[in-house]
Amino acid sequence: MKVIDIMTTIRHRKGIKVTEVAEDHLAQEKNVKPDGKVGSGEKLWKRLSLTVGGTVAISLGLLTSVYVATLHENDLWFSNIKEVEREISFRTECGLYYSYYKEMLQATSIQQGLHGLIYDNKTESLRTINVLERMNVYQEVFLSILYRILPIQKYLEPVYFYIYTLFGLQALYVIALYVTSWLLSGTWLSGLLAAFWYITNRIDTTRVEFTIPLRENWALPFFAVQIAAITYLFRSHLRPLHEKLTLLAVFISTFLFSLTWQFNQFMMLMQALVLFILDCLDMLPTAKVTWLYIIQLTGILLVCVLQFFNSMILGSLLISFNVSVLLARTVQKNMKMGCLLNRLGKLFFHVLMVLCLTLLVNNFIKKILNLESDEHIFKFLKAKFGFGATRDFDANLYLCEEAFGLLPFNTFARLSDTLLFYAYLFVLLLMAIAAAVVAFQNLSGSANVQSTDKMEICTIVLKPGAAYNLMHTVLFGCLALSTMRMKYLWTSHMCVFASFGLCSTEVWGFVLKSVRLYTPQRFCPGMMDELSELREFYDPDTVELMNWIKSNTPKKAVIAGSMQLLAGVKLCTGRILTNHPHYEDKSLRERTKQVYQVYAKRSPEDVYSILRSFGTNYVILEDSICYERRHSRGCRLRDLLDIANGHVMDGLGENEPDLKASLYPRFCEEIKKNLSSYSMYFTRVFQNKTFHVYKLAKHK
Repeated sequence: MKVIDIMTTIRHRKGIKVTEVAEDHLAQEKNVKPDGKVGSGEKLWKRLSLTVGGTVAISLGLLTSVYVATLHENDLWFSNIKEVEREISFRTECGLYYSYYKEMLQATSIQQGLHGLIYDNKTESLRTINVLERMNVYQEVFLSILYRILPIQKYLEPVYFYIYTLFGLQALYVIALYVTSWLLSGTWLSGLLAAFWYITNRIDTTRVEFTIPLRENWALPFFAVQIAAITYLFRSHLRPLHEKLTLLAVFISTFLFSLTWQFNQFMMLMQALVLFILDCLDMLPTAKVTWLYIIQLTGILLVCVLQFFNSMILGSLLISFNVSVLLARTVQKNMKMGCLLNRLGKLFFHVLMVLCLTLLVNNFIKKILNLESDEHIFKFLKAKFGFGATRDFDANLYLCEEAFGLLPFNTFARLSDTLLFYAYLFVLLLMAIAAAVVAFQNLSGSANVQSTDKMEICTIVLKPGAAYNLMHTVLFGCLALSTMRMKYLWTSHMCVFASFGLCSTEVWGFVLKSVRLYTPQRFCPGMMDELSELREFYDPDTVELMNWIKSNTPKKAVIAGSMQLLAGVKLCTGRILTNHPHYEDKSLRERTKQVYQVYAKRSPEDVYSILRSFGTNYVILEDSICYERRHSRGCRLRDLLDIANGHVMDGLGENEPDLKASLYPRFCEEIKKNLSSYSMYFTRVFQNKTFHVYKLAKHK
């Protein structure tokens, strides 16, 4: 059965980008118009989502802080033990760092405290060292000054101010992880899952509750903030102001991370390698990558200045590598042009050039400044990875420490208990496949031509932010596997990456499309698109018609027309109908066919007689039916009527051999000419762009 849709339309609110609709809906939506009110609903929804998501993030962060503080209290009964016992609980290097906080507080003034650190003769006997140069203790200096100037001495002991600050940074840490996952997936539910996994896998994601003053507990929250800022930076179409503010956030977090951890240069070197690899594969915008290299250099050099030109920083591979990359770029400006083989050749030469320059620059700096501060680290790495046995004490000291050994297998068992590891592997596999496709596409130059569906979906899934986090988790995963102490850099990000993949509509779209199960009806992106397309009812012609009927026809008037339109007439005006859409009654079906003769090739006398047989007072003709183009020839309502009446159809095309030409023109077209043969039966009483209402003469 063919039915004709009422000419009710929907218009989009101004400012909403409307996607293409199916051809079937174009006829219904030809009156779509903007009204200038878009944004209000969408903005309200976004603000509501941001408010709820932000509230959840802050709440989870605070709950995490309370949680680890409670664990610490429950483990040590910290509030009940003596002061000396509290200090003893800060074992190994933790106690050393806390001692400088204590010294600053015991000094008669801030100036004396700083002087005691710069000219310290208590840490190493028979030596006077600059603690601010040798160690990353600016956080202890800052906290001691803050404790002095805040009016909290009567209410909070110094040790509690110290540990609560560290526990408070855990809130920042969780919020940063939450935000990163949210940015990647587009939903704060992903952040919720990331925070949940971070907390439930606490044994492998943090050790803050029993190694409070450890440098990584200060640094990793800022590192997480930096990753969140970088993820946001790699979003496309950022406003200039937003981009500048994001770069500022990256700089501040990079600086604070570098200032608070002695291993900052190695972590940022890994990060620079992530940027370098992705930039070579053309997965990141080069300009933003350049800014990140510069920020890394600026941040670590500023820390170098604050640490009185610490020799280990000056001789770091990070500085040499970043300088080499920037120099190599000036030499190879057309590296990202050419065919696949050409690109691979240029890429190989570029990588070789950067590595050689890095070694040359690093050796040059070390020889000029006579630096040997990081020699033990390279000896350790050489022995660890089997490049020869060593008798070096320092290297063997590291090798014999469990923390610097390989990551134990029981770690994966614990991570699997919460399903984190399984989810992580699943997402990692999918993203790696997408990365391989995009990398091949970029290197082969196919990005400049129309991509296949698979390449397009891979590109959508692997946005720059996702690409960065993928390579980040891969390289830091390798670091964690080789050195157990570094697992906390990986496992926390594992929570982010796994939750992003499980909650990302784009990732699931990629999965389902790969197995040919993806359609907008089966997957939530289509639902989200529908929800994001804010519309309002817009059908002025029908509104005008209904108002006219209510105002200008008797309440007992009988009105004929299409089924769909008459249903609206019944609802809006209460007038009597000749037919309606409930099509299951045989007599009603026959009546409807007879009423529809107004769109057939019938004489005015026949049409009048048919309509009057149903007691019709008014008939409504619709241009959308009379001149229908939505369906192909043979499926239009007028074609169906012609065939049923034994008449040939309009237009070019074949007809059944037994069909004959009608003796009369089409009624709905001819009546508009106001010929006397029609006007004696029908008088037009209403007209707009869509509808024509005719009043039937009485007793003709």
